[in-house]
Amino acid sequence: MARRARAFWIVEPGRGEIRPVSLPEPGAGEVLVRTVHSGISRGTESLVFNGRVPASQRATMRAPFQDGEFPGPVKYGYLSVGVVERAPDDGTDGLVGRTVFCLHPHQTAYVVPASAVVPVPDGVPAARAVLAGAVETALNALWDIPPLLGDRITVVGAGLVGCCVARLAARVPGVQVMVLDVDPSRAEVASALGVGFAAPDVSPGRSDLVVHTSATPAGLRRSLELVEPEGTVLDLSWYGDQEVALPLGEAFHSGRLTLRGSQVGSVAPARRGSRSHRDRLTLALDLLHDPAFDALLTGSSPFDELPAVLARIASGGLPGLCHVVEYPDTDTHGED
Repeated sequence: MARRARAFWIVEPGRGEIRPVSLPEPGAGEVLVRTVHSGISRGTESLVFNGRVPASQRATMRAPFQDGEFPGPVKYGYLSVGVVERAPDDGTDGLVGRTVFCLHPHQTAYVVPASAVVPVPDGVPAARAVLAGAVETALNALWDIPPLLGDRITVVGAGLVGCCVARLAARVPGVQVMVLDVDPSRAEVASALGVGFAAPDVSPGRSDLVVHTSATPAGLRRSLELVEPEGTVLDLSWYGDQEVALPLGEAFHSGRLTLRGSQVGSVAPARRGSRSHRDRLTLALDLLHDPAFDALLTGSSPFDELPAVLARIASGGLPGLCHVVEYPDTDTHGED
């Protein structure tokens, strides 16, 4: 008999609701996962919630287990951690009882191929594991432009991905990392990550690499000002339907600067021949043994409150970094 679960849907731009869903029994090569935590990818999910995915990017921006279509109704999200509760006796049953990460929307339980879940390593708390998607994005970016020993790196934008980039880069010997952000409260987070902090109008000096993650035109313009001649600005921001104007008539050409995009949908070319998407995600989860990442978990709320919470996040009324959604275990045992 089908099991009951509940899922969060964006019904239309600016409005979400929780809907019931029936789950099949897991078939060959599948597992049933009961969700314990999910994370809100604040920048991307805010754009999706507000209906700001450009028509040209709707296919590219589909989440792995998305239902519906942009701008809505759509079930979206990709930072889910749960416990495998059931699997057929076909080799996947060894996952039963394991805590796993899956790129699945916000839903109390789900059935997916066993290949779609990655076990969370022992010693990594389940709540911290929701950061795996952000750490994977940062890891891929640093595969795109690897820091060299002793580099000076500036990260413009102390959001979730920017902070993950800063922490990983700071672990390279001799590398000095400075984070710039308009929010002075992010100084405390930067300190916990072991990196410097300054306001955007403070000059930290020229950097060998500038990573831009603020998703604002002003942040990208500032990034071009901060990079050394012949240096690279790596842009991880996604602007949705926002147009970005840049002062390319200034030092961009004379300084022989490089502006490069990075996106997690594909493994960085430098490692594409030797690492799969699963290899990259497995490494990201292993990097989360680092307790410094707990500084990025800045709020939590029950699953039932998700429609109101995501509306507040998308409107800017609920600041923070990674907001964790907590799930009850009462939705996964009933049957239709």
